Amino acid sequence: MQTGIAVFLMLVGTGHCLPFYNGFYYDHILNNKSGNGNGDVIHFNGVKLVVNTPEDALFAYRGGNITLPCTFHYEPELQSPRRLRIKWAKLHKDNTKEKDVLVAIGLRHRSFGEYKGRVHLHQSKPNEVSLAITNLRLEDYGKYKCEVIDGLEDESGIVELELRGVVYPYEPHHGRYRLNFHDAKKACEAQDAVMASFEQLFRAWEEGLDWCNAGWVMDGTVQYPITLPREPCGGKETAPGVRSYGERHKHLHKYNVFCFSSALKGEVSNRDL
Repeated sequence: MQTGIAVFLMLVGTGHCLPFYNGFYYDHILNNKSGNGNGDVIHFNGVKLVVNTPEDALFAYRGGNITLPCTFHYEPELQSPRRLRIKWAKLHKDNTKEKDVLVAIGLRHRSFGEYKGRVHLHQSKPNEVSLAITNLRLEDYGKYKCEVIDGLEDESGIVELELRGVVYPYEPHHGRYRLNFHDAKKACEAQDAVMASFEQLFRAWEEGLDWCNAGWVMDGTVQYPITLPREPCGGKETAPGVRSYGERHKHLHKYNVFCFSSALKGEVSNRDL
């Protein structure tokens, strides 16, 4: 750790345009070739596509490997295989945006960004399209969407991945409340860590983290966890919990920061402010 105090633990066709779907250009040849004679495809006729993912979060460690389970089936079952497109994406915090991880069509697949070379489909049984991730990084935690696309039919499921590690508050050596959001992010990264998410901070509070100084977390809010209410930290009459200053200006406002790492390094202090 740098000097400071750590506390506690489109395909481009020739001559014609192809449809843009889910962030990719796909050819418009569907699995079912039957139609009404005008090129329109009659799709499914009462057959339902179902995607299955685990309800509980999966836990892993930095540097390890993990497989995010995902399977699908049809109701009623189909007698012949269909040509599917599989897409895995990582959801942003608000679940309204996503980052592409992998897309596969038949035997062809492509991975994206920091996932290149670290992900592949795990298909050990029929109708399995699980995502295998190797050499896990701290920033890999979060929610992943498994999307199965059969022509115009599109179903998905969510898998949540959590990494084991430690959340700790950090303040620079030149004093508390000196970091805007962007400086705070850099401070964590300089210690081989990332900014903690609110969920990670809340879990650390449940495990006993108590710290009176407010710090940034990944969603741009400022929080501090209190297990033992006391006068310098909001008063003795207030309830324990993770207390929030809400969302703050990422450039103008300055606080400490809560970092998340696979291991705690550096100086440990019991100073209570």
